[in-house]
Amino acid sequence: PQGVLGGDHTWSFFEPDLTAAQRDWIEPLIAHRWPGYSVRFPGHLRRLGVGYCSVTSARFNAVLSEALSGRIVTGSAATVAPTSVLLTDGRRLHARAVIDGRGPLAMPDLSLGFQKFVGLEVRLSAPHGLSEPIIMDASVSQDGGYRFVYTLPLDERTLLIEDTRYTDGADLDHEVFRRGVTDYAAAQGWTIEAVVREEHGVLPVALDGDLAAHFRRRGPTALSGLRAGLFHPTTGYSLPDAVRLADRLAATPPGLGQTLSASIQTYASDVWKARGFYRLLNRMLFRAAQPERRYRILERFYRLPEPLIARFYAARSTAFDKVRILSGKPPVPLAAAIGCLVERGRA
Repeated sequence: PQGVLGGDHTWSFFEPDLTAAQRDWIEPLIAHRWPGYSVRFPGHLRRLGVGYCSVTSARFNAVLSEALSGRIVTGSAATVAPTSVLLTDGRRLHARAVIDGRGPLAMPDLSLGFQKFVGLEVRLSAPHGLSEPIIMDASVSQDGGYRFVYTLPLDERTLLIEDTRYTDGADLDHEVFRRGVTDYAAAQGWTIEAVVREEHGVLPVALDGDLAAHFRRRGPTALSGLRAGLFHPTTGYSLPDAVRLADRLAATPPGLGQTLSASIQTYASDVWKARGFYRLLNRMLFRAAQPERRYRILERFYRLPEPLIARFYAARSTAFDKVRILSGKPPVPLAAAIGCLVERGRA
């Protein structure tokens, strides 16, 4: 909604994604926390005892509005520059530096798949019986790509249910996804009494690309978040990277716009280079696996040790982790998998 910080979103993370110090300072923003989560696949069910947390837009807006009382200016940006922003109502704001973190946009220099979702926060007629999230329920029909349903229990009768699909294209048919949510709720025996709100998104899944060319195309203004390529290449989770960048900026002497932009570009480029392994896995998921069989890659992954899975989500996989993930008979055709090994460095 216009004028509300954070829009209408839910950002989640696994507790090991952040350091103890980072979890401490982000604590006021956390609206929900659970001690574990589960996953469901056609041939595999599992609970993992790794803490999971969610930040809601409502909490984000409330905490920051109080902390920054009187210092928040809202509006829609018409143009941005390293040290100024022109709003659509004609106002021009000036600052030592501007950071553009307005979310994903066209990225022609990157080769992408897409994670698309529509989520409904629903009030049920009776308790749902869940005590922890179901991060992935891929026992549902696999329509057009890797599909799963994601469910967060917000209270005993309120759920956030998201129909999520990893697909080659970015088009999002809201009605199809909404129906996926309501059909799933019915299949679980849940009767929806009211839809409280809806959220949706089309997140990039990085396969390959030239991040330096992406930054050149975007111009001299500092970028953050998805616009800076600062997201987990496979999961699309961006909150942990946002926290890491915030820590980095807080520890850096304030600089002028283009100096800050260059610093963030260098950092984002280092992160991009360090995460090539995850883009390799994405290429296998999107280019080597048939769309309706993509779930098998994740099903196999979720049979691996819990600490390995936690490091994967935190984008801190060790060399041994990478060997474990790739070892054994691949759940995709071997020739197709081999064709995914080389990263070209372009879209």
